[in-house]
Amino acid sequence: MQLSLLRQQSELANAARQREVLEDEFTPPLPYFTEALSNNGLPRLTATGIEVLQINVGKLCNQTCTHCHVDAGPDRRESMSRATAEAIIDVLARHDIPTLDITGGAPEMNPNFRWLVEQATLLGRRVIDRCNLTILMANGYRDLPEFLAEHEVEVVASLPCYLEENCDSQRGDGVFKRSIDGLRRLNALGYGQPDSPRTLNLVYNPVGPSLPPSQAALEATYRSELKSRYDIVFTNLHTITNLPISRFLDDLLRSDQFDNYMQKLIESFNPVTVEGVMCRTMVSVDWQGHLFDCDFNQMLNIGLSPEQPRHISDFDFESLASRGIQTGRHCFGCTAGNGSSCQGAVVKIGTEKPA
Repeated sequence: MQLSLLRQQSELANAARQREVLEDEFTPPLPYFTEALSNNGLPRLTATGIEVLQINVGKLCNQTCTHCHVDAGPDRRESMSRATAEAIIDVLARHDIPTLDITGGAPEMNPNFRWLVEQATLLGRRVIDRCNLTILMANGYRDLPEFLAEHEVEVVASLPCYLEENCDSQRGDGVFKRSIDGLRRLNALGYGQPDSPRTLNLVYNPVGPSLPPSQAALEATYRSELKSRYDIVFTNLHTITNLPISRFLDDLLRSDQFDNYMQKLIESFNPVTVEGVMCRTMVSVDWQGHLFDCDFNQMLNIGLSPEQPRHISDFDFESLASRGIQTGRHCFGCTAGNGSSCQGAVVKIGTEKPA
């Protein structure tokens, strides 16, 4: 079993070291993200509201994927406490934030996961579970599909390829078969079925150092292949770019592809994507309750700008909803090509960057 960077005692387990690698001088020189904005006549990124409160409830996971920007795995023990979970529900009760987006690790392994879902549902919030699918087949969690269905939780499930070999190369041996079993269970409960209110969105991210293809075209292929091969249906496909963070950064450095990948991201910068990047309408919360602009900044330990609240217990909706956003070179990952966000490609059909 692959170990987390922390367990390997890798220097990249330290967020500060990752930031040093990303912001280092390159030969030939590479621009910083703020320069790309300025060169395209764009202002500094600012928030335009808070539509999503995304919470990372911990780094414990039943898988150790090679692309994981969280460095999650079975050997991690970080887990959100009940007190922090209660502070999150208190924020939702006091403010009109439509969506609670729960991620991890495997978020379902946090002991407060079901309580968070129940309380947010009672408040009338849309709840998203970012699920790795295999957890649905694990001992102690086999009733999860029924729980998610009962509370009408939107499932966003990682399936990096419809081919077993490609999927397992990224996520581990046997993961694809267990993922298919999990999808079948969700389908049987109405998830992803035509005219069903139970949403099942799949997530594709490239196996190697490349950008995702057209989301619409790939979705059509996924539909055809999964239906014909496994009789599986789903609601939508989201394409997400691998950001050069944590284990994917480690993989890029080990394979001597880091410089080329950064060059590719920067050369593919698309100014059209900037308006729709996810950080502009969300706040990210880590397992200890600290606040960040997005999940990627969270993993790099890039906190909010100094004048902003630092913890969920000090949540200030008005200030956070119009805050300036902290950026770095990793932000090129969200603005390359058609863009990348937790909801998939940013750019709509007809406004893609010309080849």
